[in-house]
Amino acid sequence: MTPDAAPRRNLNGNDTRPAPAPGTVTKEKTTMKQNRQHTRPARAIAAAAGALAIASGAAHAAAAEDAVAPLDQTQVLLDTMWVMTAGFLVFFMNAGFALVESGFCRSKNAVNILTKNFIVVAIASLMFWATGFALMFGDGSAFIGLNGFFLAGPDNSPLTDSTGYQGVFSSLAWTGVPLEAKFFFQLVFAATAATIVSGAVAERIKFQAYILFAALLVAVMYPVTGHWIWGGGWLANLGFHDFAGSTVVHSVGGWAALLGILFLGPRIGKYGKDGSINAIPGHSMALATLGGLILWLGWFGFNPGSTMAANTDIARIAVTTAMAAAAGVAAATAYAWLRLGTPDLSMIVNGSLAGLVAITASCAVVSITDSVFIGLIAGALVVEAVITFDKLHIDDPVGATSVHLVNGIWGTLAVGLFANPAVQDGVTGLFHGGGFRQLGVQVLGVAVVGAFTVALSAALWFVTRAVLGMRVSPDEEYMGLDKSEMGLEAYPSDVTTGEYTRAREA
Repeated sequence: MTPDAAPRRNLNGNDTRPAPAPGTVTKEKTTMKQNRQHTRPARAIAAAAGALAIASGAAHAAAAEDAVAPLDQTQVLLDTMWVMTAGFLVFFMNAGFALVESGFCRSKNAVNILTKNFIVVAIASLMFWATGFALMFGDGSAFIGLNGFFLAGPDNSPLTDSTGYQGVFSSLAWTGVPLEAKFFFQLVFAATAATIVSGAVAERIKFQAYILFAALLVAVMYPVTGHWIWGGGWLANLGFHDFAGSTVVHSVGGWAALLGILFLGPRIGKYGKDGSINAIPGHSMALATLGGLILWLGWFGFNPGSTMAANTDIARIAVTTAMAAAAGVAAATAYAWLRLGTPDLSMIVNGSLAGLVAITASCAVVSITDSVFIGLIAGALVVEAVITFDKLHIDDPVGATSVHLVNGIWGTLAVGLFANPAVQDGVTGLFHGGGFRQLGVQVLGVAVVGAFTVALSAALWFVTRAVLGMRVSPDEEYMGLDKSEMGLEAYPSDVTTGEYTRAREA
């Protein structure tokens, strides 16, 4: 995801890119540079061919030169296949979100939730194509992209900045895949940010209000802060590190969700007049559990896919991702058992998601051991956050803010603590001798992205409420949004009263 991958090298192994301008902070992932150099079969074969040519004479040298081009195309094909496969996994995460959210909510709202999760993929696709991708990755200023709307403009990908990239998406010129692969992979991330909001405002928001807000989020809000970090913007130049989106995706979605909750208010009956908290159980823990496992699987596209290249870093990133999730499950189970008296399954599912969110920023720069520590803290945090939000009467039916906002922040700060130069040179956290600099940059990024997202979310929710209204009526909420808004029940009776009467008369 981040514009800091391996440079293209000539057959001698030398970096062919121009030197960075004075004062520019480069964003190269050193580990990926090394691994891509060692893992490209094209280069290994080309080097061997060159050695044979020297030994055999000039005639053989010419043949070796002719072989370089198709061998380079082989690596482009491998990189493209990996990026697209990872994107498909992230796309499938929409199924996981749909199941988690519908399972954690009441059956009378299941169709409404499933419809929102389905249609938001289409809305996000159209809006990201029209404006989002350009604002996020198009050439422009340090604060916003200004080129490439509707995916238009020059672009000669898969060439990279070191081998002649010419186009308007320079922030993505570090990866040697076609533009369409770059766009698709980033698109599924944008859809994820919008989906986070859905669960937090479930069971009382108007369908059209959510759709309008989601469209505005993907079209404008998500891309702006994304440009600061992944689009070559000012935070990236300061050294802010968010490999796969703890802040870019999850915190932004979490802040937007929190503002939606505050604008809507709690569900009817959630909190008593005396301040008491009333549990409103979801209708299907089976669906929620299956959804959690699908999301866990999808994260192996989310994090390892962010290499945007087929290299050996994929395996290590997959392992740090898996171990953080496992640690999140263990911690959430134990902490919920201590705090609530039972090993609550809803907390266990959210514990896995908390660990996954928390490791997303640092998965490429931390050791496996440190990923376990990050996951353990995330699992405890998500349980405590759910309890705390309830005490504050912030009604989040699925725990989206606890998972994505709280642990998006924690995961971003964890980079400044656990980043290990032995894993990837160039990013060093406090616990590995880096002092407070990286942690300070991470804190700054969390603060400014949070402040911007809160301010713009408030404005967008205000506009949404003014144009369409936000909340359904009390009668519609009591009835359930499936009947009142969708005209369709998730679990209709097999035999209606009319059918039963006609059957008796017959």
